[in-house]
Amino acid sequence: MEDNKKNETKELAEKLLMDQASSARKACVQEIEKAMDFAEGYKDFITAAKTERETVDWTVTAAQAAGFVEFDPEKKYSAGDKVYYNNRGKAMCLAVIGEKGASKGVRIAAAHIDSPRIDLKPIPLYESSELALLKTHYYGGIKKYQWTAIPLSMHGKVVRKDGSEVVINVGEKEGDPQFCITDILPHLGKDQMGKKLGEAFTGEDLNVLVGSLPISAEGEQLYKLNIMKILNDQYGIVESDLISAELEFVPAFPAADIGFDRSMVGAYGHDDRVCAYPALEALFDCGVPERTAITVLADKEEIGSVGNTGLASEYMNYFVSDMARAEGLEPQHVWSMSSCLSADVTAAMDPTYASAYEAGNSTYFNRGVGIAKYTGSRGKGGSNDASAEFLGWVRKLLDDAGVLWQIGELGKVDQGGGGTVAYDVARLNADVIDIGVPVLSMHSPFEVISKIDLFSAYQAFKAYFEA
Repeated sequence: MEDNKKNETKELAEKLLMDQASSARKACVQEIEKAMDFAEGYKDFITAAKTERETVDWTVTAAQAAGFVEFDPEKKYSAGDKVYYNNRGKAMCLAVIGEKGASKGVRIAAAHIDSPRIDLKPIPLYESSELALLKTHYYGGIKKYQWTAIPLSMHGKVVRKDGSEVVINVGEKEGDPQFCITDILPHLGKDQMGKKLGEAFTGEDLNVLVGSLPISAEGEQLYKLNIMKILNDQYGIVESDLISAELEFVPAFPAADIGFDRSMVGAYGHDDRVCAYPALEALFDCGVPERTAITVLADKEEIGSVGNTGLASEYMNYFVSDMARAEGLEPQHVWSMSSCLSADVTAAMDPTYASAYEAGNSTYFNRGVGIAKYTGSRGKGGSNDASAEFLGWVRKLLDDAGVLWQIGELGKVDQGGGGTVAYDVARLNADVIDIGVPVLSMHSPFEVISKIDLFSAYQAFKAYFEA
């Protein structure tokens, strides 16, 4: 009698209660080989594409190889056609035209391809104490101390006064020089270590060391002049050309497997290129969908999605509107029937800093792609907050497709928070929800993700496009 009661209780629990950890472990074993293989391509991508410009360049090459052509807003496309729009080399929209086109709305996966980094000031080069350095202005939310005493590479573009351009990438190839931001030795660091962590470094302390030799024995600004001569010899630029440059310093190390079991990937820029890559690969692999499928790559998310390459601008809206009008549709009607997976990372539960998380409502490594019904801070400020109806549809979609997924929040309610591009899409009257890969050490120079979760994100976006 007692055994029967226990069995009934067990059956009832299995029917009514959730056990995400147990379900994830079973699915993890089934998917690990596919996830390992998928991660190899991702490691190549995240090592090669460390800036928004490099990501767009990589994507254009990959898209053209997959049969995509440049979008013509004057043309009406047919089912199966593949098009892309390159917005100023820093953001993109790519689409596979569906059997029903945009008549029933479009399906969008929107990721951002900018990451926290160190930018140059407009007039950066100076010398001090017989060293040559560059003044910088950090981009996005960083912990400044994490960017000192690590190898850095310089990426970007310089536009000369005559309008000609030169692309720069120094520090990634074997034999390249690298750069760094220095830190004070602990022997003399008493004053620094007496400060609060957030005050130990200021933005003005993040100066990049670029040289230590004078150009000659006598004269003025000999160290600065030596660096400028090297830049002029190699790139044909003068100091004033740095005013019209976008040069970024990022960590110089490549992606690497993490752990004895090689189950994780460590790299710079997982946030948010770890969502951009599976969203792109899913689009490339989705065949001819019923509804037009679109992957959007956005710039400037880390500083509020501003500017004409951020999703607060209208470039995505124009892209969809042009397709709608070519099909004889009103753009606002298309948007009202459309949906979007805001493909952005979530904060993985970190046992070392468990006090910042609420364990029952966090995302974990190897439990699959993470859904966030809302982001924002404290009282959901700056959040999209998806509807129950759309979340219910997404749940069923992922379950029916056998996709491993989980749901959680960005830490404890009053701990802090953050936003995504979700509300920039929702303002067009589309249904939107955040979904992405859980990350450890987010916004650091070396973030960590799970290969299982990465592959689950690909499966989720592919199922979404194909549904």
